Amino acid sequence: MSNALAIAAVTAVLRSLLYEHLNPLNSNLGANADVTVLAPDLILPSNTTADSQTNKLNLFLYQVTPNSGWRNVGLPSRNSGGERVSNTPLGIDLHYLLTAYSKEPFQAEMLLGYGVQLLHEISVLTRSAIRNALNNLNPSIPLLLETGLAEQVEQIKICPQSLSSEEISKLWSAFQSHYRPTAAYQVSVVLIESQHSTKSALPVLQPRLQVMPFRQPMLAAVLPQIVTPGCQLSLEGQNLNADMVSVDFGTVTASPARLTDSQILVTVPTGLLAGINTVQIIHPLDFGTPLEPHQGFKSNVMPFMLRPQIVSPVTAEGTTPGTVEVTVPVQPMIGKSQRVVLRLNEQTSNAPAAYTVISEGRNADSSMVTLTFREVKSGTYWVRLELDGAESLLDVDSNNHYKKTPNVTITYMHTSITLSSSLAGNDLTLTGQVFVKDENGKALGNVRVNSDWRLPGQSTQTQTSTTGATGIATFSITGRDGSYTLTVTSVAKHGYCLSTNSILSGEYPQVKT
Repeated sequence: MSNALAIAAVTAVLRSLLYEHLNPLNSNLGANADVTVLAPDLILPSNTTADSQTNKLNLFLYQVTPNSGWRNVGLPSRNSGGERVSNTPLGIDLHYLLTAYSKEPFQAEMLLGYGVQLLHEISVLTRSAIRNALNNLNPSIPLLLETGLAEQVEQIKICPQSLSSEEISKLWSAFQSHYRPTAAYQVSVVLIESQHSTKSALPVLQPRLQVMPFRQPMLAAVLPQIVTPGCQLSLEGQNLNADMVSVDFGTVTASPARLTDSQILVTVPTGLLAGINTVQIIHPLDFGTPLEPHQGFKSNVMPFMLRPQIVSPVTAEGTTPGTVEVTVPVQPMIGKSQRVVLRLNEQTSNAPAAYTVISEGRNADSSMVTLTFREVKSGTYWVRLELDGAESLLDVDSNNHYKKTPNVTITYMHTSITLSSSLAGNDLTLTGQVFVKDENGKALGNVRVNSDWRLPGQSTQTQTSTTGATGIATFSITGRDGSYTLTVTSVAKHGYCLSTNSILSGEYPQVKT
């Protein structure tokens, strides 16, 4: 096979043969004729006059097309794992225009006549002709000697082509050059093959044959179409039974729970992601060798929807004013690229509130997702989770009424700040007290409060404290004269969110010792 330089090599060989064939004609023309391989618009630039035109034949490659006979040879070139198993040859046909140029009468026709006679007589580029032409290139182009063109498995043939006046007109209009006497040729076939390393299997040591009727399984229906984790699927179709049967869910393979020729019952396995999944029946083959089973017959692929399921209590917390972080444990796992939609609906009949938030991606797969809401009214909400279009279900009682689960309760806490100072000798001590209470004004203990003191000179100091039974977190600092500000940066307690009405900053404008 040839390499990617074969196209240039073919053009070089044809030019060399034409140039040698024109030598007997040069004495009759009164000047040496040249053979060029340029685009027509470069033969006669716009600033060239007719008087300066020299005698020449021009061979121009105007089109490259795939060869229909070699188009599918060597396919497929990769195995099921994407590894290269063969270097598929690229078979192409080259289309040339042979054009004669001269400023003298009849000489263009003479040049074209010699050119078409040569291409008619040689018709096939022999291996020796290709080697000689490439070895005698002037100037020498070493790269073209390494194309492998002379060694390719199929010889190169030259065939004249018939172009209509409309095709010729379109071509020369595209060239943006004046028309000259022209003949068209197709050169076929050039085979280009890469030299990449390929993966090949070891030779067969012992052939093993197994003769059986062709019974490809066919799936017609998957029931139900929407399921939850652990449910049973009914796969209905034809030719489902065999000596060995497995059910492929894409990333997981399961064994049937019950099997007939028209129906398979199988439990949805763990390890699938919520959303649209696929199922396929596989009939592996056992040839009695250690590496079993071998790939056998496969059915068509059918889709089904796997609902997410909220599996444990949903929590809501918020450490900054107005933000509510709702954490939902779910099965099956949530893929890192899956689109997640979380919906909250208030459990009240009096103008119930509803909220929705969307997350497009995460850093990794997870069995828990946390989404942030803003400005949510306090209360108890039903929780629904949607993954790639598959939505979780609310619990329903025996009367077909919604239960109150799964749900989340959003409760807010409020903060206030008081600042005081004391002087012991020359030591100034400032004390800040952060009082945390619930929506009913009851003090909340075990609340973690983070704060920053801004000191004179604009430096800062960070402190952390936890409220006691009185709901008070105390912060103190010893300093000098100046202005002090205490700012609460976060307030955290399990099951509580921070209200937007909280007071988070207190300032002593000027303290003097």
